[in-house]
Amino acid sequence: MALHSAGAVREKKQSMAELKLRRLTELNARLREDLDRPRIKVSDACQSMINYTRTTKDFMVPSTWGTVDKREDPYAPQQSGGCCVIC
Repeated sequence: MALHSAGAVREKKQSMAELKLRRLTELNARLREDLDRPRIKVSDACQSMINYTRTTKDFMVPSTWGTVDKREDPYAPQQSGGCCVIC
C-alpha cells in the first residue's frame, strides 16, 4: 500500500511539474510576441500626436479652429426631411 501512495505522489508531482512547464512555455511565447511587436520612441510618438492635433480639425474645440459650418460639422444635429413617422 505504501508503494501505491508513493506512486500516486510521484505522479501528482510530475503532473504539477508538467503544468508549471506548460504555463512557463505559454508565458514565454507571449513575451516573445511582445518582444516582436514593432516599437517607436516615445519622442516620435509624441511628435506624431502633436502633428495630428495641429493638422486635424476638431469641431469640438471652436476656440482653436473657429466656428464651423453646420454642413461640415459631424456633431451638429441632423436636419430631418420635414416629415414624421409614428409607429
